[in-house]
Amino acid sequence: MAKNLVIVESPAKAKTIEKFLGKEYKVASSFGHIADLPTKELGVDTSGDFTPKYIVSKDKKDVVRKLKGLAKGANTVWLASDEDREGEAIAWHLAEELKLEKEKTKRIVFHEITKSAILRAIENPRGINYNLVNAQQARRVLDRLVGYELSPVLWRKVKGGLSAGRVQSVAVRLIVEREREIQSFNAEASYRIDAEFATEEGKTFKARIPKNFGTKEEAQEFLQQNLGANFKVAGLSTKPAKKSPAPPFTTSTLQQEASRKLYFSVSKTMTMAQRLYEAGHITYMRTDSVNLSDDARKGAKQEILKAYGEKYAKTRQFKGKSKGAQEAHEAIRPTSFENHSVNADRDQQRLYELIWKRAIASQMSEAQLERTNVKIEADKHDKQFTANGEVLKFDGFLKVYLEGSDEEDEEQSGMLPALKENEALQNLFISATERFTRPPYRYTEASLVKKLEELGIGRPSTYAPTISTVQNRKYIEKGSVDGSEREYAQLVLEKDKVSEKTLSETVGSDKGKLVPTATGMVVNDFLVNHFSNILDYNFTAKVEQNFDDIAEGNEEWTHMMKDFYKDFHPHVQDVAKNADREVGERILGEDPETGKPVSVRLGKFGPMVQIGSVEDDEKPKFASLSPDQTLDSITYEEAMDLFQLPKKLGEYKGENVEVNNGRYGPYVRFGKKYVSLEKGEDPLNVEFDRAMELIKAKEKADAPIYEYEGLPVQKGVGRFGPYLKWNNIFINVNKKYDFDNLSVDDIETLIEDKKKKEREKVIHNWEDEGIRVEKARWGRSNVIKGKTKVELPKTVDAQKLTLEEVKDILEKNTKKKKPAKKKAPAKKKKATSKKKTTKKK
Repeated sequence: MAKNLVIVESPAKAKTIEKFLGKEYKVASSFGHIADLPTKELGVDTSGDFTPKYIVSKDKKDVVRKLKGLAKGANTVWLASDEDREGEAIAWHLAEELKLEKEKTKRIVFHEITKSAILRAIENPRGINYNLVNAQQARRVLDRLVGYELSPVLWRKVKGGLSAGRVQSVAVRLIVEREREIQSFNAEASYRIDAEFATEEGKTFKARIPKNFGTKEEAQEFLQQNLGANFKVAGLSTKPAKKSPAPPFTTSTLQQEASRKLYFSVSKTMTMAQRLYEAGHITYMRTDSVNLSDDARKGAKQEILKAYGEKYAKTRQFKGKSKGAQEAHEAIRPTSFENHSVNADRDQQRLYELIWKRAIASQMSEAQLERTNVKIEADKHDKQFTANGEVLKFDGFLKVYLEGSDEEDEEQSGMLPALKENEALQNLFISATERFTRPPYRYTEASLVKKLEELGIGRPSTYAPTISTVQNRKYIEKGSVDGSEREYAQLVLEKDKVSEKTLSETVGSDKGKLVPTATGMVVNDFLVNHFSNILDYNFTAKVEQNFDDIAEGNEEWTHMMKDFYKDFHPHVQDVAKNADREVGERILGEDPETGKPVSVRLGKFGPMVQIGSVEDDEKPKFASLSPDQTLDSITYEEAMDLFQLPKKLGEYKGENVEVNNGRYGPYVRFGKKYVSLEKGEDPLNVEFDRAMELIKAKEKADAPIYEYEGLPVQKGVGRFGPYLKWNNIFINVNKKYDFDNLSVDDIETLIEDKKKKEREKVIHNWEDEGIRVEKARWGRSNVIKGKTKVELPKTVDAQKLTLEEVKDILEKNTKKKKPAKKKAPAKKKKATSKKKTTKKK
């Protein structure tokens, strides 16, 4: 047995490190945290000193048993989890749960997985940093208190199954407030003046009046003033300018730039970066430092000199601006600048190349520019047109990289032709175009990360889980807002004649931006109304500062907990007892038939319209809102229209044909078949002929296109793109095939490839028992019997499982639960005395 045991968090990291160490070292993985708070109870001693109750979860018991055995046989145990608070907590849990002797336990840290870094770490071990451990405990305990105490209040006062979180709820608040800004925004019109001029040599360029005109009349009057006017260059100034490179990536800037340039979600960026780090390609990816080590700056300079030449090299160090920066890591950079790319899957390669370019560019020369400003005057008025141009004299760092931006920039500088003062110019046209002020932009994942960082909310390790959590909870979704058509006017002066035309544009269209759901808005309003201090941006940032103080040894974490809980807990109890139920209800009017109130509110299955109330003797009537309607914006007329659905249109092949609204939009139903209406099509306007047109198109699309092995092959387009369906198997059709013109060879190849993939997925297949074991995602495996599926942890070697072991796994996971006691029927609410009197009469 090896004399030294090195414990890291992941198998990939273990595999990389093992290559650098000799036979005397055994590298094992803890597969992340081995201990955490229990899932079915608070797990915090709130009546005492807030001691957390850590337990080893069921799927980690085998891991702990194995590590204990390895630790017993080792002379020295090296705890090599990541160099941050979470990594320090993992090291501490390992020391506690494995009962490691202090004299034989060493803690090592490194911010890159290279041979030199690992050997340097082993030469410089340290003990566990309990300040960092306590900072992590403080975050975990505080978040547990907030989540476990607020969530039951939401169940009672809003809707079952909801949950709240300290940072997540603040992120939702940002998105809800932005959406309401957009909804209440009133666009103001003005007229932008653009012109095109030609030089004596016939070279053309564009110019504009810097300030817009307020009204159409003012714009029209200005165009009239230019009839028959002569134009010349009134002023010309040329100035040198420099553009400097951005600093190397921090966690948040990497997430933002990968979103802009690679279209990665924040969680995908972190997953890809984690794999690059564990493979030894980049330095640690959770950091808010923009520093580069001396070795890194030297390595970058050598590569710049080799690849681009001396004039492109400029060594520099950056200073961070991040509020409350956590542990002082390096910025994210390649471990070797010599590697312009890496051997990995395509997405990892793309992210690596982005990191390499940003880091190398940060050590390159400024770009040298020449900026030209031109003023153009007319002989009939005193307004001046301006044009700006930019010439790149030396590309410098731009040879490699230019930072992206979230904002749309209308005024891009371009090249200007050679001009001289007093030069006469020919005007080709002048246009006055009606333009409208824009509402604030909806957040993207990247811009939300930027905003959270600006406010000092969260830290590098929290951004990705925060954004994933609010989407998984259905408080926020990546919107697909179609927008609406808007007309605008344009006046044009051309060939001494002013003409007018009406144009149209789509406004308010947003794809992939973060939009709050009805549930998210109602939950946010309830929390802001009753727990404004928890949802306060400054409070959340102050909490992060407290965590930083604990990490630096300047604050006792249990004091912070006591200070927070003494006011928080009584307030939660008071709200639970006294607050009114909140369902985002809005009264729209009265039902003309019954005189009962018509309202919109959040229901069990989402936003809905209701006629009447539960206090009425008769049951209220309900109708679901369509996906493009919201509780805040639906009108009385739109709400009443919803009660006309479902609408029966007729019969076809003995089955009813009806049109209705569903969770994913309006549809026509015929028997058990559903056909979506086209985007923007109003279900109330759909008649029988239109329904039949859709049904027949669906039947044609569903008709078999081929028969293979005696079974029909169908094709269709689903949420994940085009597919074939054969023998109840769905087969994705990738872009290398022409989906509209699939040949017989194409169809057979796709089916055979899918069959082969399915065969390779099966690890064991005991057909007589109806049991099989299959490969699953992320290196896991599943045990399947009929409709029962049991996911096995990564630590289980599925290849070695026997039938008896698999039967035991199934038995443990399918034990019959005791039937729940039947609830007594709810007592009917007593009618008011007024109602009783009415009945007696």
